[in-house]
Amino acid sequence: MTDRISQLRNMLESEPDDAFCLYGIAMEYAKAGQTDRAIAHFDRTIEVQADYCYAYYHKARCLLDDDRTEEARSTLEAGLDQARESGDIHAEGEIEALLGEILS
Repeated sequence: MTDRISQLRNMLESEPDDAFCLYGIAMEYAKAGQTDRAIAHFDRTIEVQADYCYAYYHKARCLLDDDRTEEARSTLEAGLDQARESGDIHAEGEIEALLGEILS
């Protein structure tokens, strides 16, 4: 486990529903190629804070890396709905772009 993951896990102990820490851990696992762990932490991030829109985007990226295109598509659609609902225009654009790549 990397030092960064250890640090984030230590922070998470005091506040287990900290979306920032959960997302950070997910990103570190994604960088390390530990797709299943990354996806689990992206899921937990979304569970804790549904409007953490980039969790959907990066979860979909992990799913695509794992050749799970249909799951990635449904994740992006959920993220797109959430981005629109929360008014996150930047995330909406990035999610739409990735979804467009999948659908084309």
